[in-house]
Amino acid sequence: MAPLPPHRPQKLSLGPLETEVLHIVWELGSATVKDVHERILSDPERELAYTSVTTVLRRLTKKGWLMCEKTERAFCWQPLVSRQEAQLLNAHARLNQFLAVSNPDIVAAFADSLDAASVEQIEAIAQRLQALRRATEEDS
Repeated sequence: MAPLPPHRPQKLSLGPLETEVLHIVWELGSATVKDVHERILSDPERELAYTSVTTVLRRLTKKGWLMCEKTERAFCWQPLVSRQEAQLLNAHARLNQFLAVSNPDIVAAFADSLDAASVEQIEAIAQRLQALRRATEEDS
């Protein structure tokens, strides 16, 4: 089980265009506005203004998903969170929302609907939690 990443974006929720642009930056590793714009326009059925891409990249930077550095002639964006870290952060947020319901009947209904593979995963998580609990008790 991977620990939560040290950097967490201020806002996890992203719109469809923000998500698309973030995926492009992940694929490229780092990207300029031109790189992202060209990638989006490679689909002949798409239209998107260059300035819209700039706005989205700035918004992702403000939300804490990307960082921006000025290179010789252009600004270049890099991800602050990997794709895998983003999945982990989103799963963590969803789990916290689920647990916030704190209604035993809802949790029980969820548990009743699990398939065998899910039960195995939950058992592995439970074993990991027990090991963490034992380690914490030993350190005390």
